[in-house]
Amino acid sequence: MTVLVTGAGVIGSLTAALLAARGVSVAMIDVRAPQHVPDGVEFEICDVADADALADTISRYKVEKIVHTAAMLSTGIRQDPLAGIRVNVMGTANLLDLARRMSLKRIVCASSTTVAYTSFGAHGPEPIAEDEALHLISQRPASIYAAAKLAGEHLALLYRDLYGVDVVSLRYGAVLGGPLDRPTSVPGRLLSVLVAGARAGKTIVLDDPLLLWGGREEFVDARDCARANLCALDAAAPKQGVYNVAPGEWHTLPDFIAAVRRRYPPLKVEYPADIQTGFAGFPHRRPAPSATDWAKREIGFTAAYNLDAAVEYWAGST
Repeated sequence: MTVLVTGAGVIGSLTAALLAARGVSVAMIDVRAPQHVPDGVEFEICDVADADALADTISRYKVEKIVHTAAMLSTGIRQDPLAGIRVNVMGTANLLDLARRMSLKRIVCASSTTVAYTSFGAHGPEPIAEDEALHLISQRPASIYAAAKLAGEHLALLYRDLYGVDVVSLRYGAVLGGPLDRPTSVPGRLLSVLVAGARAGKTIVLDDPLLLWGGREEFVDARDCARANLCALDAAAPKQGVYNVAPGEWHTLPDFIAAVRRRYPPLKVEYPADIQTGFAGFPHRRPAPSATDWAKREIGFTAAYNLDAAVEYWAGST
């Protein structure tokens, strides 16, 4: 059996490495070659938006399962929205349809808790479940990235219901991980800024609204995202189909800074005293952490790394 991993970013590469360590045959694709391909993993250039190339890759490698992490992130989508829609929506649709046509055993699709961020203003203190109520217009996704992820979840459920495709979607929390010199997520950028300042002995002035938040936010270690991908590949009967991948904990900005300071005691940071916005400049503060009971029950996933463990590990990365 070969597992195809789409996307050679942080989570895709970690997932491929875990699979290879199991002795599984793994092929990984991306539109550009990564700086490092995990040992035991075959890599080739392929665009998920190119259905014919995908079909050829799946056939040649005799792929039976797929972990789909390839995506354009929000920054890139703002600059080229059509490219983001092509990759994030049509790329997912291509994989789902190939899974239908080629009778693949399981496909795991990476999603994001940002699909529910627009509900925060009306949500109570209870944990945020996967089946969160959303008003179709007033609580529509706040970005093309979130809209594409929500579309991917709906397409996955429809392909499951209408065509019997065995598919699972995982909503990652705010992902912390990756090399400090090439951060791709907002938490990764913040960690990079803080560590750089601590190493240089300089006081960091946080004034970028994307790196500030009032209240609390949840963070998930990229290593846990990779572990969740394997849990979803292995799960016997994932009936709900969409699961939160989060530690069930949430943290203030001072909590995050304190975690970095435990790794780098000289760290000095200045930031506004009263931050009204939520994470990454979102207008509403997070009202609760994400519920994790369905992930535990149906795919056997529980986060292994808390914020301190994530910072300790990734703060030393390059």
